[in-house]
Amino acid sequence: MNGFVSFVGSGPGDPELLTIKALKRLKQADVVLYDDLSAGGILDEVNAHATLVGVGKRAGRHSPKQHHVSQLLVDYAQQGGKIVRLKSGDPGIFGRLEEEIQALEKAGVPFEIIPGVTSASAAAAAASIPLTRRLNARRLQFVTGHDIAGALPENLNMAALADPECTTVIYMPKRTFPALAKQLMEHGLSQDTPALLAESVSQPGEKLTNSTLHDLARKLEKDSGTAPGLILLGPLALRT
Repeated sequence: MNGFVSFVGSGPGDPELLTIKALKRLKQADVVLYDDLSAGGILDEVNAHATLVGVGKRAGRHSPKQHHVSQLLVDYAQQGGKIVRLKSGDPGIFGRLEEEIQALEKAGVPFEIIPGVTSASAAAAAASIPLTRRLNARRLQFVTGHDIAGALPENLNMAALADPECTTVIYMPKRTFPALAKQLMEHGLSQDTPALLAESVSQPGEKLTNSTLHDLARKLEKDSGTAPGLILLGPLALRT
């Protein structure tokens, strides 16, 4: 008999940002398959008898292939019990959720999705800024900074991304941001557009760096570092 899978959003890493439902599922789990950024203190909330399986993928490091992760999830579910697929942030935002859902549906495994705090919201909160504002930041857009091969996606809508009255949040951006910034400036976005680099959001090593589109691109071109991060661009991307 198949088990039941809970896709659980772990938020950006701080256990106190887990939802009550997420915490319940971790306490009830027989098996937890977790991402790298879902480790640390969050795994301390898992019941002591659960099997923990690391399946995280990090840029520039050897990582399990997505099809392997999906098959592993199916294999554990088919053994029965309560399975938690612990995903960083919110499962539905750049989390490869759809591929894992499709694998479960093909195998006839029931599941649920429990949303989590996405890093964009956590970064804005840490910087004491909103993500939207009446009049000059009425639109919010999320975009990934790299494609499946780790390069800057070729089909990004540069006209939308260069909108000066929009808050743009770029996930997994650090290695490709210099190339993106160049294209944004070529499409008319001012080099002085406020930019906030948020690294290790909500974790002990959290670091917020105020900059501009131009200056942040130059900084990351020299050294992008290894800490996970995201970038906020637009009129509100100023840390107070």
